[in-house]
Order: sequence, then C-alpha cells, then structure tokens
Amino acid sequence: MTANPPPARNVLGEPLVPCSFDPLTGFFRDGCCKTSQEDIGTHVVCAIMTEEFLAFSASRGNDLSTPVPEWGFPGLKPGDQWCLCALRWNEAYLAGVAPQVVLESTNFSALDHTPLEALQRYSHRG
Repeated sequence: MTANPPPARNVLGEPLVPCSFDPLTGFFRDGCCKTSQEDIGTHVVCAIMTEEFLAFSASRGNDLSTPVPEWGFPGLKPGDQWCLCALRWNEAYLAGVAPQVVLESTNFSALDHTPLEALQRYSHRG
C-alpha cells in the first residue's frame, strides 16, 4: 500500500489554498501552486498580475499576455491570479515591480528563493 504524499503547504505553514481556476494555473494545471522535480521553473508564487509586471516579464523574454492556444494558455491580463516562477517574482521584487502575492496560495517552497518578509510586504489584503 502506497502512502499519499502529505498535502502541500503554503508559506504560512497551512494547507495550500488554490490560486486560480480561471485562468487555470499551476504547473499541474490544477489551480494550485504545487511543484515537483519536473517543475524546473518552480511555479509556486500565487501573484496578482499587473500591467507593470506583465511588461517587465515580457521584457525578460517571458510574454505572459499573449495567448498560446496550442499550450492551452489564455494569456494573462491585470487582475488575473497566476502561479509565477519563484525566481521571476524575486527578480521583479528586486526591480521594484513585483506583483502582489496571495500568501495562502503561495507554496512553502517559494521560501527557498525569497524571504518571507519580502512576500509579506507584497501580500494582497483582500
């Protein structure tokens, strides 16, 4: 009998809350910022897109605004929640253009790349 893996945890040490079902996000496209060794980008930060961040990401070679239907990617717009790569969020943070973060939906493994204090500073309070 194989044991089920433990539930994913957020940066607050609680069970991970889904980030977004519309658009459907997550490395596994299950709405959650879960990760595994196959997730090379570590898509674990649940962030709320802004025009400024989307432009920044495009300037770094990752256009998140343009739909890519063959990958089932709808293209993102300001206000959408999305599981971002931890290193991209950190890069935006250092550049002063980080989008807000939903802490309850941000995977604990984000702390391998970004201090909790930085994530808390950009915490969405909605």
